[in-house]
Amino acid sequence: MDRIDERLRVQLEAAAFRRLIQHLRTRSDVQNIDLMNLAGFCRNCLARWLREAAEEAGLALSDAEARELVYGMPYEEWKRRFQREASAEQLEAFRESFRRTHGHEPEG
Repeated sequence: MDRIDERLRVQLEAAAFRRLIQHLRTRSDVQNIDLMNLAGFCRNCLARWLREAAEEAGLALSDAEARELVYGMPYEEWKRRFQREASAEQLEAFRESFRRTHGHEPEG
């Protein structure tokens, strides 16, 4: 990959991230718990990573602001409009996925 310099790599990564965010916005039927269970991350993780990147760049970005950038609306509105109650099977799969990803039980 010698032909891709740092600036171009960052541009390509940013474009791919924007495409992922747009895809997740159009797939509101896919629940965060399903993403966590299958991939070990969800929309909230993306928002947290975005906030952490902003902090590294010296920009204060709240969790609510970062989530709105990812969800395309306030998080509470997204939950009200799209989030469904998780089944017992989904919750157990989440606990197992969380343990594999983080090495400990989820809080709460």
